Amino acid sequence: MNKALIFDSSSIISLAMNSLLPELRELKLIFDGDFIITDEVKYEIIDRPLEIKRFALEALQTQELFDAGIFVKPEKVGIKSSEITKMTNIILDKANTIFEVRKKPVHIIDKGEASCMALNRLLLDKGYKSVIVVDERTTRILGEKPENMRKLLEKKLHMNVSQVNDYNILNFKGFRFIRSSELIYVAYKKNLTKIKGKKGLDAMLWSLKFKGAAISDEEIKEIEKLN
Repeated sequence: MNKALIFDSSSIISLAMNSLLPELRELKLIFDGDFIITDEVKYEIIDRPLEIKRFALEALQTQELFDAGIFVKPEKVGIKSSEITKMTNIILDKANTIFEVRKKPVHIIDKGEASCMALNRLLLDKGYKSVIVVDERTTRILGEKPENMRKLLEKKLHMNVSQVNDYNILNFKGFRFIRSSELIYVAYKKNLTKIKGKKGLDAMLWSLKFKGAAISDEEIKEIEKLN
């Protein structure tokens, strides 16, 4: 079965901010599948940041991986951009009309995350086994435990949230996600990280937590127990 990792902007940004893109390159060399980014994600992590001096360095480093073929576009696996755009718009409409605050819909996900979900579904139709790499907590909960989404939104917004579309939320069950922290753990176990030893793993995980990845103290401890 063909395999793919679909990268959202959040995970790549976390790795770039923590100087861990070289580890991602090493992981690709041993992965029997494709690392894919959609046009929407490429715009968020390369095209747009290249025009902003504050983010240009990380964008250039990410572009190097794209130019080297570490990241590929969906066309590489036979998925057209127009197909992703169509599915992305459907997903955006469904996700962002599930909940309301004061009779107004709550915006949950953006184009980047939605395009990853769209590609995931299209790859599934082609017989692929694919996982979305995303550090953003809201997207993961929507796909893994949508029943917990309302509580999360109320915690974030400090307001009562109403679920107005039960059917739409059921559409988001079944997605599979991993985070940048879990990729780095795999790289560490495969001896692909530049920094070695348990202290090195601890430092990388905590740095990811403080710079982008939505991971709790308890989850870091659980990962380290696996070592």
